Amino acid sequence: MHSTLIVARMAEHAATDVADLFRAFDDTEMPHRMGTRRRELFAYRGLYFHLQDFDSANGGERIEDAKTDPRFVRISDDLKPYVEAYDPATWRSPADAMARRFYHWSAR
Repeated sequence: MHSTLIVARMAEHAATDVADLFRAFDDTEMPHRMGTRRRELFAYRGLYFHLQDFDSANGGERIEDAKTDPRFVRISDDLKPYVEAYDPATWRSPADAMARRFYHWSAR
């Protein structure tokens, strides 16, 4: 399994709206198309954390393939009033907002 963590800024009051948007998105076949096995959203003091687990390390490639799907475009647009880039000066795509894992442990 492969995980990604996107870090952004989110208005404190927006968690319910953002969760509703993803709930509707995840009720489609889009997560399966992208290879998403699990999605978790977190908020902390104006920050937004979007954790996704994928079947394999090619999740990024599958997301790239899905980016032109109207449902992907729609959720990206629908999130704009609630979620903004952590650093707008350097953001060009979600890849620019991904945290870098520097340690991992799991039970054997």
